[in-house]
This record gives sequence, C-alpha cells and structure tokens, in this order.
Amino acid sequence: MKKELGAKNCLYPLPATLVGALVEGKPNFIAIAHVGILSPGTISLGINKAHYTNAGILEHKTFSVNLPSLNQIEVTDYCGLVSGRDVNKGRLFDVFYGNLKTAPMARECPLNMGCRLLQTLDFKTHDIFIGEIVETFCDEEALTEDVVDMEKLQPFLFSMHDRSYWTVGEKCGLAWHEGKAMIKKF
Repeated sequence: MKKELGAKNCLYPLPATLVGALVEGKPNFIAIAHVGILSPGTISLGINKAHYTNAGILEHKTFSVNLPSLNQIEVTDYCGLVSGRDVNKGRLFDVFYGNLKTAPMARECPLNMGCRLLQTLDFKTHDIFIGEIVETFCDEEALTEDVVDMEKLQPFLFSMHDRSYWTVGEKCGLAWHEGKAMIKKF
C-alpha cells in the first residue's frame, strides 16, 4: 500500500557543497545542496534570492562548487548558518583561484569546480544559476587512476526532509552493467 504525500520533492539526499563567489571584493562561501548536473559539462544551482552570494555570481558571472569531505561537516554547516553580510567566510579557508579569477575555491575541499555563468533563471523565490564547468581540481589523495574515488573523497549528503547529513555508503554495483542480464529476458 502506498500513501499519497502530495506534491513533494523527494530527490534528497543531495551532496552538500560550498559554493564560492567573489562578493564586494571578498571571497564568500555558502552551503548549498540544490546542485544538479544538466549535461556532462553543465551544472545548476538553486539559491534563494535573499542570499548574499547571489550578487557576486551575478556581478562576476562566475562561481565555484567545492565538495567538502566528511571531516568538514562543521565548517560547511556553519557556512549555511551565517551570512557573508555579517561574517567574512573567506577567512575560514585557504582560498585559491584558477583561470577564473573571480571564482574563489577552498583548498581544504578535496574537489573544486570553477564555473562560468551561462544563464540565470528567475524563479519566484530562487535564482537558478546555470554554469559551464571550466576547470576541476582534485586532491591527488582522492583519486584512483586519475578518477575521483568516492570512498577516498568522503563526501556527505544533505536531506531536507529530516534536516540531516548522511554519509555515502559502499559501492553496490556498476552502472550500465547490472541490468545486462535482463536484456536477454526481455
């Protein structure tokens, strides 16, 4: 028996990220989980219009998406609790820049993506930023044969339903492989 829940988005949990932008000349980071892949080289962010970070993204047309590891849960959560209007969150990190000189990245995060803003969708309460991934940096310790290794990266996930963080479990199969046995059946 299924229970009707209404029009509820149940795609959680999503990866917790730190989105970086240069705002009023200072690097700023905000905790965001509403991040999605639109195509292999394109990413989307959903950020409430009230957030300080939006102004920097709109001004410079760049941003970064930094994937923190499990040992950064406290600083990531903090970046979601306080506003860059009141706190200089750039001081929390060893900030670096790639080719995009206005997309600050946190060296402490094992994975960083610098993005160029392609489009902004104006929703009632949120700005949806669509960006092209221009450059990606990853700690060598988080790679296996030059591929990002989730076990080594140790990202964590955010669930809106119970406002909690979750770890990523173990690998349970291979994509484009597990269903091959069914091809012969149907």
